[in-house]
Amino acid sequence: MSTVVLDNVSKIYPGGVLAVDRFNLRAEDGELLVLLGPSGCGKSTLLRMIAGLEEITSGDLWIDGRMANHLPPRDRDVAMVFQNGALYPHRTVRGNLSFPLEIAKADPSLVRDRVIELSKALHIDETLDRRPGTLSGGQRQRVAMGRAIVRQPSLFLMDEPLSNLDAGMRTELRMEISSLVRALGVTTIYVTHDQVEALTLADRIAIMNRGVLQDVGTPGQIYNDPATAFVAAFLSSQQLNLLAPQVRTPQNQYILLDFGPHQITMPWTDPRAYAVSQHTGGTIIVGIRPDALAPVPETYDGPSFQGRVRTLEYHGHEWLAYVEAGLPAVAVPEPPDPRQNGKAANGGTPGRARSMMRRLLSGPEREPEHEPEDMLNGASSSGTHRRADLIVRLGSRPVWRTGEHVRVGVDLNRLMLFTNDGGRIDPPRR
Repeated sequence: MSTVVLDNVSKIYPGGVLAVDRFNLRAEDGELLVLLGPSGCGKSTLLRMIAGLEEITSGDLWIDGRMANHLPPRDRDVAMVFQNGALYPHRTVRGNLSFPLEIAKADPSLVRDRVIELSKALHIDETLDRRPGTLSGGQRQRVAMGRAIVRQPSLFLMDEPLSNLDAGMRTELRMEISSLVRALGVTTIYVTHDQVEALTLADRIAIMNRGVLQDVGTPGQIYNDPATAFVAAFLSSQQLNLLAPQVRTPQNQYILLDFGPHQITMPWTDPRAYAVSQHTGGTIIVGIRPDALAPVPETYDGPSFQGRVRTLEYHGHEWLAYVEAGLPAVAVPEPPDPRQNGKAANGGTPGRARSMMRRLLSGPEREPEHEPEDMLNGASSSGTHRRADLIVRLGSRPVWRTGEHVRVGVDLNRLMLFTNDGGRIDPPRR
């Protein structure tokens, strides 16, 4: 088992393309850490640097207390599972599973016993004498996992191992990976762009975008208290409602979030009220998940919006309503792209990620640079809706009809509040 520390690690490819920007992260001994982010954000590059398949341009990599920047891959005691399995086509399943032990010159009886035991655990014992070309996608990935596990490394690296499988097989293998990794107690870094995989597998999740660490924490922390608007929007099974109200404090009696046609009041007893009041006269970003909105009667006098149901969507286990309420959505603020000119961006790592960064580094803290005007004018299409709709989760039965005028209740405790550059608005420390 190993502890992995990435200390200010960057990767610049020839031509000045910056793929990973001053990345700081620690994977604890025995932890299953998931790297999550959109395609092309640098997740796989980071994994390959840990494995020794890519050189580190700057910064330090520590594996189990040893500096590993220039350590050959064979000396890192790392096993890697790729997206396509990468099996030897001329060898049987038995031959693929035993190959790492044969290379290590292990005792043949030990090799035979371990292969049989592992094949039973992975439910591939009936395929031991077949070649990879005759296997299904799920069976091939089980073999690839078995080949990585069989030599009992101190660190597993998994690069989107389930992305080529159908939904049912992904669910089945996800459960197997989780149980196997935890039974073995091996430190595992798992790369995916699938938020469901991240939430169900991880002890902790680290979210990346454009080579920059955005947030890190347990699945509950990341989902319920995201460090940035990008994290909140990315880690949402349905489209996140992102709105930009103006902040007012009428006669200092309460906080008023003015959405134009609608207003919501926040009492001073709310722990975030003082921090929000610092933006009086300006705008902030409010994130509302569809399940933080609910149908309420017209007589409801709590925080709410009104509108007309434009359309209903059936998702099998639930219905979603798109409600026209005159509330234009805003784009998700993103860090500046550090790969445009090959120079490290001044974008930073907010929230819990920044706290971890301070523990790892003594260097200066970086703050994000964004242009709120671009965000509010929709310069980026990421996170915007096609129309100015509120997305409301209705549950298993559609209580509304298309075209109906409705009132939507808002759970104030579940409002996610961000500055215009996407950073979380935190209550003052006591």
